[in-house]
Amino acid sequence: MASELVTNARKYAPGPCLMTLEVNRGAVEVSVWDSNPIPSAILPPDPNRIGQHGLEIVMALGQSFAVHREPVGKRITTMIALADTSLADITDTPL
Repeated sequence: MASELVTNARKYAPGPCLMTLEVNRGAVEVSVWDSNPIPSAILPPDPNRIGQHGLEIVMALGQSFAVHREPVGKRITTMIALADTSLADITDTPL
């Protein structure tokens, strides 16, 4: 997810970009700022389209997805769990 967001920023924004990663409550928040104020195009699913499926994947895997306008450019933020909670509950239970 981080790679996809940074790749989009580098490909479509004219200037610099900045990525931040924060671990919070068992999830990683990935946030990418770029200097392009135009929101990224989120295309509808199309199995016949070659390429441009990255944001589809980010939205499918992430627990959240948001685009925020900034004074300069925009920031896209998503979150992904570090572990499957159901699996964590099983491994934390003593036998």
